[in-house]
Amino acid sequence: MPASPLFTIITATFNAADTIARTIESVDSQLCRDYEHLIIDGASSDNTLAIAEATVNPLRKIYSEPDKGLYDAMNKGISKAVGKYLIFLNAGDKFHSTQTLQLLAEAAGSENAPGIIYGQTIIVDDRGRNPRPRHLQAPRELTLGAFADGMLVCHQSFVALRKITGFYNLRYRFSADYEWCIRCLQHSRRNVFIDHEPLTDYLDGGLTTRNRWRSLRERFAIMCTYYGTFATILRHFRFAARAVKRKSL
Repeated sequence: MPASPLFTIITATFNAADTIARTIESVDSQLCRDYEHLIIDGASSDNTLAIAEATVNPLRKIYSEPDKGLYDAMNKGISKAVGKYLIFLNAGDKFHSTQTLQLLAEAAGSENAPGIIYGQTIIVDDRGRNPRPRHLQAPRELTLGAFADGMLVCHQSFVALRKITGFYNLRYRFSADYEWCIRCLQHSRRNVFIDHEPLTDYLDGGLTTRNRWRSLRERFAIMCTYYGTFATILRHFRFAARAVKRKSL
């Protein structure tokens, strides 16, 4: 393993025996090998660890101990990471193709290293089918203000320069990733969009999806903090109109 790989891929798991294999296979199939893969397990009681430990990849490290939830596990991954960029690919998620890391490496390879490299995401079910499109799409030009409209870039397709990141705020149980991305954007001088193909396939039914309304309440509070309460309230009238239009279609 390189002493300082280009990427640290962090996979948080807890009782993920049904989904972890697809994520590991996706990582292991990457043509670019300039990475470390950290599996941060929350002391699973099923076969998650057995499945992970049965795979052979010298670029992978596995840690298992009790944690305080998903974002605590991801913070542990950040504290152990040595890669230049952080990628969060949790159990069940996968890179869209075998060349995804290579595309990211090419974008990261310039002298003026971007703070954020990002792209589109496909939502898939447990059979790899695309049951519905993601209603928010990553813009070609990503600014701090863009996230006032919600999480335009799925967290799995938001690759951040490690030195501009911090830890997830555990005050937020369901939307800490949204707040973390905003803080990363505050410190990023340049953001690069990968438009060749989607970057990741997100397994439908994750923590945010299962707790949609609580997640939305947290996101509203985060928006008020970073973009102002009055502007956020006005913006939500537009969100409501957009939701009605989407439902009618």
